[in-house]
Amino acid sequence: MDVENKLAPLLDRAHLDAQTFGDADLAREVLTLFEEQCRRLLPALAEEGRPAGERADLAHTLKGAALGVGAMRVAEASAAVETGLRGDGTADLDALRSAAARTVETLGAFGLEA
Repeated sequence: MDVENKLAPLLDRAHLDAQTFGDADLAREVLTLFEEQCRRLLPALAEEGRPAGERADLAHTLKGAALGVGAMRVAEASAAVETGLRGDGTADLDALRSAAARTVETLGAFGLEA
């Protein structure tokens, strides 16, 4: 089994369907909100002048948004960033940026462009 298959899904469609009661319009709406949060929060997370605790709170917010829509890799990467910032005050944002970018790209494959 390759590493890619061991990773959490970019977008767990069953989870999204459960959260939105199978309503495609509602799914598009929450995915649009999620995409906007990614665009807003990722740059703020990268601001090294911003206190680590505040950046950890932003990572926590993104983690919750990701869990709400089934963006499991973004949730995992956000959790790792949050833990790092609350621990030693550092965080590697590359995995989070990559997960967010790939998840947003995946929306089209699900027919749920935001």
